Amino acid sequence: MLRLSLDEFGAEVDRALAGVPASFKPYLENVVIETQWKPSRRLLQESHLGRDRLLLGIYIGHPLTRRNVDATPQMPDRIILFQRNLEQACRSHAELRAEIRKTVYHEIGHHFGLSENDLDELGYG
Repeated sequence: MLRLSLDEFGAEVDRALAGVPASFKPYLENVVIETQWKPSRRLLQESHLGRDRLLLGIYIGHPLTRRNVDATPQMPDRIILFQRNLEQACRSHAELRAEIRKTVYHEIGHHFGLSENDLDELGYG
């Protein structure tokens, strides 16, 4: 089974983030992007994924499309990537690199207000 060190995994996440177009980056300044080994049991229950599906990442926050000037300030939005699940979903380093990129872009898409259907149509489902 494919396994990376925390530093190697972090470098792959950084590589994926470096590919985000410059015009999007100002909108991500207040988004915390972190990695965790695996999702908690509570988070899995809240995600409503079937037992046969792995939670690879999650966006926790308020999409830009649902914000307004009258809103109460919120905690920073978060994107969490789950290293163990991403490793389990892949058979090679190249496949893992692509899946990390896809997952990062998928969760960023949620930050911009895209639905699961929107992301599927864009190839990030």
